[in-house]
This record gives sequence, C-alpha cells and structure tokens, in this order.
Amino acid sequence: MEKSFSESYKQAGVDVTAGYQSVELMKEAVKSTYNEGVVSDLGGFGGLYALNTEKIKEPILVSGTDGVGTKLKLAFLMDKHDTIGQDCVAMCVNDIICCGAKPLFFLDYMALGKNVPEVVATIVKGVADGCKMAGCSLVGGETAEMPGFYKQGEYDLAGFSVGVVEKEKMLDNQTIEVGDQVIGIASSGVHSNGFSLVRKIFEIDEENIKEYKEELGMSLGEALLTPTKIYVKPILEILKNVQVKGISHITGGGFYENMPRMLRDGVALRIQKDSYPSLPIFQLIQKEGNIPERDMYNTFNMGIGMAVIVKKEEVEKTIEILEQQGEKAYVIGEVIEGNKDIQIV
Repeated sequence: MEKSFSESYKQAGVDVTAGYQSVELMKEAVKSTYNEGVVSDLGGFGGLYALNTEKIKEPILVSGTDGVGTKLKLAFLMDKHDTIGQDCVAMCVNDIICCGAKPLFFLDYMALGKNVPEVVATIVKGVADGCKMAGCSLVGGETAEMPGFYKQGEYDLAGFSVGVVEKEKMLDNQTIEVGDQVIGIASSGVHSNGFSLVRKIFEIDEENIKEYKEELGMSLGEALLTPTKIYVKPILEILKNVQVKGISHITGGGFYENMPRMLRDGVALRIQKDSYPSLPIFQLIQKEGNIPERDMYNTFNMGIGMAVIVKKEEVEKTIEILEQQGEKAYVIGEVIEGNKDIQIV
C-alpha cells in the first residue's frame, strides 16, 4: 500500500492515500460488528460469510438495499455525520425483518467529492453502530472519490443487506383474517423519508436548521436528524413467541403505500389515527407546510415506524414483549373486509 500513490491522479482530485487512511480509521468499528459467520477481513475483493445451516433446515435468503436520500443534505448543513450510517442500515434491515428474516451481514457504498478520512470513518462508525443494533456484521463496503461529480463536503450513502429465514417460518399473509389486530411500534421521528418535502416546507439553510424550536425542545436540525429506529431485535423477539401474520415497514409512501403490502387479497385495514400519540415534528411539518392530512399519511410514518398483524388473543402478549424490548407499542387498527386498501379514520 505504501507504494500505491499517483501524483497525476491526486492532481485530478483523487487521493488514493486518503482512501487507505479511511480504511485504517474505520477498521476497529467494522471489526466490532463481526460474528462467527465472518470469514474474511476488511480490504479484500469481497466479504465472505459462512451460513450456519445446523439449525436451519431450508434457509431462504432475503436481501434488501436502500439509501438515506436527501436527509443527507441536513447532515451536510449541520456538519453532523455520526448517525447517518444508522439510517442507512435501518432502511435495509427493517425491510428484511418484514419477511421474518434475521439480517446476517451488511455492505455500504459511499460516493463523495473529496475523501476526508475522519469524516468517512465517522460515517462508517455510524454504519457499524447500526449493524450492532441489528445483530449483523459489516463485511465490506466501497468508498468512491468522485471529484466534479459530487460537491466537496457532500456524499451519497447506500447499503445492502442479506438475511435468512427458515422456509417453514416465513410469514404467510394467507392466514390474515377479518378481526385481526394491527399493532403499531413507535418511530423516533421522520426517519429517512419525505425529506424533499421537508426541505421545501422549511426552506432549510445553514441558519434556520440550527434554530431552536420550542415545540420540539431542540433545534429543527436535531429533530430531523434523529436516526431511524432499527426494529430487528424486538421483531425477532415477538416472532419467537407470537404468530405474526404480517409486518410492514412504514417508509416512503407512508401508511397508504406500505401497510397494504402485508395484506392478502380480500382484506383491508382500518386505522384509528387517534389511537397513539402524535409526534410534535409531524404537527410542525403539517402546520408550516399547510399539508392536507391525507398527504401527511401518504408521505410520512406519522409516528409509527413498523406495523404488525396478530390475532386479537395475542395483542396483550405482543405489546408486553415489545415494551420489554424498550419499544412503545399501540393497537392502531384492525383487519376488515376489502381489497388490500386502507381506511384512516
């Protein structure tokens, strides 16, 4: 590595030695995520992971990929990069868990205008923190320095994860019946969706993003940069003890797009919007932007990050397990007759 240096490439804006320095700075955080399945070290051409099939008769691999989106613009303005990696992990592993799968490993991809090793290492530490929350290993990634394509000080961040579920334990939405209950698990805030609308509403810049908001108890930037919750461990816990019939991760498209995705033909959902406490950030967004209520529920998670469907007899047990896991959970609706649609009343 010491001999790998190109003065010509550096003059074009790409410093390969900065890339090596970034890897050195992030190594400890990355290795802290390793479990017994990891059989490769950082720096190879691929991340190697051994699938333990002793306890899994018919393993089904489940994959998910996503990015952080324009929430990154707020990180740039706040010069705060320590939690954005958690957002990236959450957007992938929260999708995987909707299939009942346990995430095994994660890879990230970062493209930026100029490689500042300390910033890159901070971002990757956030990714590693997210992986530990999800119980998966960060087995590799890529940092691409692209001067002239990204502005200096800006970057994009995306990720990819693979999980596994026993075939016979895959969720079966054909078991969903009219009368089953919908349990919502609280979000931490806006999570990582709807930020193009948020930025337009508040006309966010370097000054007003740091402005203290009485109704939020913090600055607008702090509230909006609250990292996306990772629900893997609490969901896995209820899957062990309860017959979960459907799971939905409430991301872009809000309630209207995501909740019907867990339904079978012939059923729909009725959601009671006053069944759980609203978060101040959503009240502020709606007021400042004069946003119609339906658009709010069609864009944001509105305070519910995940929704699960269980039998009425198992509601109390499910909520108890979630609360033991440190989550706030509420009965927010029920399954009714219909055609994969949703009513919010």
